[in-house]
Amino acid sequence: MSTLEKLQTLAQVAEDRERWRAEGKTVALANGIFDLLHVGHVRYLQGARELADVLVVAVNSDASTRAYKGPGRPYIPEAERAELVAALDCTTRVLLFDEPNVRPIIRALKPDVHVKGTDYTPDTIPEADEVRAYGGRTAVAGDPKNHSTTEIARRTGREGGKG
Repeated sequence: MSTLEKLQTLAQVAEDRERWRAEGKTVALANGIFDLLHVGHVRYLQGARELADVLVVAVNSDASTRAYKGPGRPYIPEAERAELVAALDCTTRVLLFDEPNVRPIIRALKPDVHVKGTDYTPDTIPEADEVRAYGGRTAVAGDPKNHSTTEIARRTGREGGKG
């Protein structure tokens, strides 16, 4: 499947989810902004993919990124961020979302495992209750949080919308 074919709507991914379930495949869901894609993002997504047969990645839209990170973000437009994530071999499907969290996506897809980065523990994942409600599990993947888009932006003079 080509990079652009991996980019789908939630409705399209939900259809795929039913097929994957019928095929006995497990599904992991990861999410994030993925602004200024860096090695920490790649390691997180590779780790998430190792936990299931299929990896769906939900990428925050520009509007939800601004609501979460402030008016100077994102640095990279949503379509480009989603395409970069889709270009990674470890991703199966990528979708954009506007909501403040991934609860609606979890409800629609019921992933076998919802994966967050190492800035969380399985017990501190905000959507853990949603996942446990249908019998799914949560997990943490990636390397220690030693990489940061904000730090990269600061070093390059872009933090706060500069440059």
